Amino acid sequence: MDIVSTGSFQERRSLPENRRKIIIDTDPGQDDAIALMLALASPHLEVLGIVSVAGNVPVAQTATNACKILELADRRDIKVYAGCARPLRRPPITAEHVHGQSGMDGPVLPAPTIALQAQHGVDFLIDTIRAHPAGTITVVTLGPMTNLAMALVKAPDIAQRVEQVVAMGGAYSECGNITPNAEFNMFADPDAADIVLRGQIPLTLLPLDVTHQFLVTPPRLAQLRAMPGRCAQAAASMLGFSERFDLKKYGWDGAPLHDPCTIGWLLAPDLFSGREVNVSVVVDGPLMQGATAVDWWHVTDRPVNARFLRHVDSDGLWSLLAGHLARLP
Repeated sequence: MDIVSTGSFQERRSLPENRRKIIIDTDPGQDDAIALMLALASPHLEVLGIVSVAGNVPVAQTATNACKILELADRRDIKVYAGCARPLRRPPITAEHVHGQSGMDGPVLPAPTIALQAQHGVDFLIDTIRAHPAGTITVVTLGPMTNLAMALVKAPDIAQRVEQVVAMGGAYSECGNITPNAEFNMFADPDAADIVLRGQIPLTLLPLDVTHQFLVTPPRLAQLRAMPGRCAQAAASMLGFSERFDLKKYGWDGAPLHDPCTIGWLLAPDLFSGREVNVSVVVDGPLMQGATAVDWWHVTDRPVNARFLRHVDSDGLWSLLAGHLARLP
């Protein structure tokens, strides 16, 4: 289906004064795209910028995809910055087998007219975090953590200035979705994840344990398809494409919707539960690379470094997502 961006997003007129400031680091990806839509629709979030990273598809394509979503949602006021083109150390890995060659296969979206910013995404992260008062910016990572890790290496002082990091990544009881033991984002750049996990930054992880509970079932997909807005229609088309892989893989009643869980947690943390634990990631090893070791029972003396979520009210989160998508053009 063809989705054309026209009109304006009227709900921008009256916004709360104390909106949470966020930077979204992403590799769209259909589920990334819907996470972006959820953030853009919320009157409680101020998106300071979007940084793309190599992940589901190469970085140039993820930057283009982010621009397409902004135009679809009529949010040309938000800037996009291309970040790192490859992982810190391991060979690049992509996921076109899931997301299609564009990364957002499904709808036919027009080429974006938004100009990509010249500044590198890592430098944007550093400059923006330094420019705001300490403890006021949340970084949301929806893909590999390469950009954030590079920013922490280049400018260690920002670790004390970030309010928190909210990341989709890792797994405990759900094992892996790209290897038997590793979740894709961690496997795509385990060295970057290791840097962030050791960064002494308040960190919330939305792992497969949560995202595998948040399924796009046939009734939910039908609800999206019945919504009139072009963003909802694009979301339905994207999910109709990407679910084919997961439905065949898992045999469940619906495909998991990973990345929107991060924004959902920011907006409604009461829908989630977990505990504060130590999480580490395996950076080497042919069988375990990218696996997350979660000290759920505190059987080691490793210091707590993450809030690791394990459960979500799926119906509540879906209502939140659908309600927000209905606000978009």
